[in-house]
Amino acid sequence: MSDALLEVSDLRVTFPARGRELRAVDGVSYSVYAGQTLAIVGESGSGKTVSCRALMGLLPPTAAVAGSALLRGSELIGLSDDEMRRHRGTDIAMVFQDPARSLNPTMRVGAQITEAIRAHHNAGRAEAREQAVELLRLVHMPVPRRRFTEYPHQLSGGMRQRVMIAIALACRPRLLIADEATTALDVTTQAQIMELLLELQDELGMALMLISHDLGLAASYADEVIVMYAGRIVEQAPAPRLFARVRMPYTEALFEAIPRLERPAHSPLPVIGGRPPDMADLPAGCSFAPRCRGAMDDCRATAPPLAEHEPGHRWACWHPVNGGTDAAAR
Repeated sequence: MSDALLEVSDLRVTFPARGRELRAVDGVSYSVYAGQTLAIVGESGSGKTVSCRALMGLLPPTAAVAGSALLRGSELIGLSDDEMRRHRGTDIAMVFQDPARSLNPTMRVGAQITEAIRAHHNAGRAEAREQAVELLRLVHMPVPRRRFTEYPHQLSGGMRQRVMIAIALACRPRLLIADEATTALDVTTQAQIMELLLELQDELGMALMLISHDLGLAASYADEVIVMYAGRIVEQAPAPRLFARVRMPYTEALFEAIPRLERPAHSPLPVIGGRPPDMADLPAGCSFAPRCRGAMDDCRATAPPLAEHEPGHRWACWHPVNGGTDAAAR
């Protein structure tokens, strides 16, 4: 028996597309443990957000979801909307990327938080109001009672994100998913929000999943890192190991694309050549092969399996970087 808080096995998400099947998530498996911070990174369109929305039951009706996601032993995949509502908020919650679009502009901040509280608890208006103010205080909102009465447009981007976190924490979830929660914020506010999330994680004992394209964020805050490409996991390891010994060429390319202060002024920003594959028409071999500088004939012919080649370190590549090949994977 696994002691994982969340155990995802062979998660697959497909959409109909131009008479074909678009595989947005293709056989993803991983575990999350209580108190752990797991980062899922990759380019836009790699499947990281879709995979997490599948856990929350927030995909459109056209999506076909298969596989398993056990949260504290309870299956999330295939639940009805009513059954899923029993888990949202109390067991699993999500902070979305753009609070300006996620918050209702016509409702006061306090009303939106109390709505989340009363949806899951038998609380009266006065009690829900006090709980909402306390949540604003918990997320370090300045002058929480005044902010309670304000509208989203009266708050800064960082304050709106704190409101979104307060709503997500309304029922003290065991797992919080932060989907690009700091992308739209300036660097200073990003750091403040991340420190807040880790502080709340420690205080509430919850697990935290960070969905991001920012490897620097993963390096700074994650315990474990998953790298996704074309709907699949292509590398996974504890953060210190991954950043010390990258094995997947795609992960290496992501590293090389990070802007660095030591680069000459006005020099071109590094990019990953080529384009992500058409998810409705994936190549026969490794999906990254058309963009990989080290791709060989076997890469284009057969997709490498994701396997644990070193203790705690999984990757999917016939010719891993940082020295050597992995003959055992063949």
